[in-house]
Amino acid sequence: MQLFVKNMVCDRCIMMVKQHLSTLAIEFSKVELGEITIEVPLDHNQFLALKDDLKVLGFELLEDRKASLVTKIKSCIITQIHCDDEEVLNKKLSVLLAEKLNADYNHLSALFSSIEGITIEKYVILQRIERAKELLGYNELSLNEIADKLCYSSVQHLSQQFKKITGITPSQYKQSKEIVRKPLDEVGS
Repeated sequence: MQLFVKNMVCDRCIMMVKQHLSTLAIEFSKVELGEITIEVPLDHNQFLALKDDLKVLGFELLEDRKASLVTKIKSCIITQIHCDDEEVLNKKLSVLLAEKLNADYNHLSALFSSIEGITIEKYVILQRIERAKELLGYNELSLNEIADKLCYSSVQHLSQQFKKITGITPSQYKQSKEIVRKPLDEVGS
């Protein structure tokens, strides 16, 4: 049985959910970003206990199929942007989403826009800019390396999008004393 969880955006989230599943004695076979695979269907009380427990952690157990599909789309995008695998990074997003979610990209795109109020493409840009902020904050890669890592066609393209979203250039951001980043689950909100 599959359960879908909103706001799971990192490995730490997965670890927290696994701990709470164990605490509630809920047997699971897999926990991934936005998704829990359980062995035995939950009774009503277990479902409510899990829902409440996850809410305290900042997650939301989804009952709506459309909302769960949007969560899967977000998880795929976040995974792709934070991935170090060149093959995955260079794969066209529409192809990746269609393959991973076994659905037509146009359907996924329309659904995402209707629920989130922004396009998948805009969401990807916002996630890439957050990733760029993270990489700039580490001060380990040049702007050229960051542009390559995030599959931008050029440093200029990255800089233009960065300024359009943040109001400052990547260089100004890097020099700033106040590095402001959004949690990944709040990007696009």
